[in-house]
Amino acid sequence: MPDISDTAPDFTLPLGGGGEFTLSAMKGTPVIVFFYPRDDTPGCTNEAKDFSALLPEFEAAGAKVVGISKDSVAKHDKFASKHGLTVPLASDEHGTACEDYGVWKEKQMYGKTFLGVERSTFLVGEDGRIVQAWTKVKVPGHAQEVLEALRAL
Repeated sequence: MPDISDTAPDFTLPLGGGGEFTLSAMKGTPVIVFFYPRDDTPGCTNEAKDFSALLPEFEAAGAKVVGISKDSVAKHDKFASKHGLTVPLASDEHGTACEDYGVWKEKQMYGKTFLGVERSTFLVGEDGRIVQAWTKVKVPGHAQEVLEALRAL
């Protein structure tokens, strides 16, 4: 996992709704990158809804926001449509960005061990360096906390 002040690992990923998101193309703009386990699960749905609800405030503060999971673009499109999401969702089906950011981890649930995405958020500054990182994120209030950190830059 990259540390604070490290250059954020670059990625280019396809977006739900078409196009792609390239982190390095955002130089000069703060970027919030949130990794989440899976489309259409309760925590992930609430997190994406929260970031969508605050998207105008993130944009007013001059930032871009992107959510990343290993789900396909088609699944992202269905997820966004079902829940009225406006936050861009990028597909990391090969897991490269998840690996680069250290969020692909061994997890446990109901006594079973498996590999999955650990819910994590990175605030990338205008210079492309990581300003703040949140790991093992609890969803309630998280998007607001990230917005406050952005405003404090």
